[in-house]
Amino acid sequence: MAKAINTYLIFNGNCEEAFQYYKTVFGGEFQYVGRFKDAPPEHDTESLSEEVSNRIMHISLPVGSSVLMGSDSHPKFGDVGFGDNFSISISAQSTEEADKIFGGLTAGGRIDMPMQKTFWSPYFGMLKDKFGVNWMIDLANCDEDNES
Repeated sequence: MAKAINTYLIFNGNCEEAFQYYKTVFGGEFQYVGRFKDAPPEHDTESLSEEVSNRIMHISLPVGSSVLMGSDSHPKFGDVGFGDNFSISISAQSTEEADKIFGGLTAGGRIDMPMQKTFWSPYFGMLKDKFGVNWMIDLANCDEDNES
């Protein structure tokens, strides 16, 4: 079964401020901080304004046995509103398990990004289920046995 379920928060430009605050509340150190300007060139990072290129693309803060994750919205997709400002992130232990979870959750829902290899994950996808809940599915481990 899935290795972990974590919360992924999405902000409209103040993700870094929010996570600095959460760090003072929960303690610990960020596992990762990446900005939109850090994405590979094929993701059109040169056309972003300085303000947008410095927005958080991904940040993660361990909280107990979970990880609080987040990012800023990207202008390409517009600002997020209440209810669309978070996702539940599932870390599957194999591509087969990821596909099973993804397929189950998409029934009657909407695929936002099909399961695929990305520059940040060997296998990743996003969807909104039939109840309006946003989900992100990825692999828990990046070892050779789990790569697709």
